[in-house]
Amino acid sequence: MVVGIGTANLRLAGARSLKDKRRVVKSILARLHNRFNIAAAEVGHHDSHQEAEIAIACISTAGSHADQILAAVQGFLEAEGEIELVTYHTELL
Repeated sequence: MVVGIGTANLRLAGARSLKDKRRVVKSILARLHNRFNIAAAEVGHHDSHQEAEIAIACISTAGSHADQILAAVQGFLEAEGEIELVTYHTELL
């Protein structure tokens, strides 16, 4: 069993308040879960309305499959119009 972990730092330039940020982040987390069947949560920058840190976790039987999922998540985040992907880091356990 392989656990893939990804962390992404996001910039939300259009968010004017924490309420705007929550709306965008919750939407992204739900779409990640529905599209890729992964666990995702906001884990950092809770007090900043223009920054967010999210963590992604997936479980697979092969490291290559976990890498593919995490790469697809990165592509999804890069293509998302409401956010800017600042950094993305992955790790396999």
